[in-house]
Amino acid sequence: MLAENFAAFVIAAFALTGSPGPATLGLSAAAAAFAWQRCLMLMTGIIVGVLVVFAAAAAGLTGLILAQPLLGPLVQTASVLYMLWLAWSIASAPPLSDGASAGVPTFWGGLLLGVGNPKAYAAMAALSSGYVLAAEPAADAFVKGTILLTVMVVVDLAWLLAGSALARTMRDPAWSRAINIVFAVALLASVAAGFL
Repeated sequence: MLAENFAAFVIAAFALTGSPGPATLGLSAAAAAFAWQRCLMLMTGIIVGVLVVFAAAAAGLTGLILAQPLLGPLVQTASVLYMLWLAWSIASAPPLSDGASAGVPTFWGGLLLGVGNPKAYAAMAALSSGYVLAAEPAADAFVKGTILLTVMVVVDLAWLLAGSALARTMRDPAWSRAINIVFAVALLASVAAGFL
């Protein structure tokens, strides 16, 4: 039974963390605009933020956090503002050949994106409560968290590299602007979908 749950959990983790959303599209867009190596701190922040959400979900705190009259809306508002800033930074980034350094996303921005992503709350609640991987609750949470961390590193690196694959095209000013705007609009659309 645990082996079946393990396989199901891994598949669900890949599906839930790898599907397009604000974090994954943000990573890909940032890598296209700024090069993947400069976005590793953004990726690290997103992963840490999602792990915080997972820990809260595993402890049963997610509902309590979001139900707070001030805390839930504050986190969501800060996240939306950051995603708007990220979309603007991506849309207005100069071609890669210009050596753009202004607006490169940071660890703290990624952390905010991970914690404030509405998709993360739904996904982490499903992963934390939908599968049993160990008999002890603490061991179960640890095993799930370890698997989730591994999956997120693989998935997020794939999104970074996918965005980075556009780097050659991003050196052409016209293509760079067009691709950045498409990524920024896709990021905003994923944010809007997450809140609707």
